[in-house]
Amino acid sequence: MYTITFKFEQKGLEPVTLENIAPGDSLLEIALDHNIELHHNCGAVCACSTCHLYVEKGEEFFPEITDREEDFIDRAINPRLNSRLGCQCMLEKGSGEVVVTLPDQTQFLGE
Repeated sequence: MYTITFKFEQKGLEPVTLENIAPGDSLLEIALDHNIELHHNCGAVCACSTCHLYVEKGEEFFPEITDREEDFIDRAINPRLNSRLGCQCMLEKGSGEVVVTLPDQTQFLGE
């Protein structure tokens, strides 16, 4: 089981820590299941960059980034070395601690 902390760049939002999260779901699915807003314009099929996030800790618990995912991250606002797409970060079997930061999603409102 995993402990996942969602941090937010958007001002006024406090971090949310979720415990006892089972493997098998993506960070996008986990966020949405716990009422954490994470945009997902393409429906979670790795065809846009709106579920872009930063993995601060626990990268080893996800599959390696694919060329396709990297291409979409290049189109994201403010990509970093630890950028991933939430729809592609499926928790693998095991347990551990994951910390992610969600970019300020108000910057996407014009898209």
